[in-house]
Amino acid sequence: MIPVIEVGGTHVTAGLVDPADGRVERRTHRPLDPGARAEDILGAVCCCADALDTPEGTTWGMALPGPFDYARGIGLFADVGKFEALYGVDVRAALLAGMAPRPGDIVFLNDAHAFLLGECASGAAVGHTRVVGITLGTGVGSAFLGDGRILDHGPGVPPEGRMDLTVVDGRPLEESVSRRALVARYGEQGVDVRDIAERARAGERPARRVLDEAFGTLGAVLGPRLAAFEATALVVGGSMAGSWDLVAPALHTGLAKGGWTPEAADVSARPPTRHTRAMRPAALAGDAALLGAARAVASRHTNHTGPGW
Repeated sequence: MIPVIEVGGTHVTAGLVDPADGRVERRTHRPLDPGARAEDILGAVCCCADALDTPEGTTWGMALPGPFDYARGIGLFADVGKFEALYGVDVRAALLAGMAPRPGDIVFLNDAHAFLLGECASGAAVGHTRVVGITLGTGVGSAFLGDGRILDHGPGVPPEGRMDLTVVDGRPLEESVSRRALVARYGEQGVDVRDIAERARAGERPARRVLDEAFGTLGAVLGPRLAAFEATALVVGGSMAGSWDLVAPALHTGLAKGGWTPEAADVSARPPTRHTRAMRPAALAGDAALLGAARAVASRHTNHTGPGW
């Protein structure tokens, strides 16, 4: 069993993944304040991990958002509205010292990368070899996968593989598509994204307009990149993907304007070809990043590079 941790914008989850079939067992979950002190953030991660009671010396996988030095395990969060107390902190050293029993090592990877690896292994992107994954929540996470590997350059791939570095009308993409962007655009104090979604479903036009503009913008920016990347699938995850009925129509329209027209849902469920253009919500919900983190650990030990286990 491979122990793994996923750190999100408001939570931390730990679990044991069976490398034989990717099944997640003995899951633990704790809330997380992204604006808390470093010791509180790290303490929550340690408490969540310790509940699994793994053997000493075990290698863990850990998926978390950037900016982060994944090779060295050091936080680089600055001006991103979350985890800024971890800027310059040696997270690997802190966790090795704070977790009990003590791990042998921790393999860090970007949460969007972990998400897409998991969805390719046993989720919405099974069978696809050129896939783009987007996570929508406190920010916009992204991953571009070609032939089993996450790519950070090449046709259609943004700098470092990060869509959050994309500029739209002179502003970062996350100022148009993110939790804080949607809340600011709606402009009513005390209203969060979930409230906006509920009001849009109830027929409120301002709420629907905010969502349509945000996801239409995302699609228009993504479309040319998907076409250049020759992607056969786009998989969308994160908390906002839970409102797929609201996300999908505007995203579809934006993608088509950008030159990558998704197929109908019944067609996109067929086995992929090089001409397939499938747009799908995540199939594994919160398990995708956990599976991807476990796959990263397994890959280190076996030099495995394919999309499955």
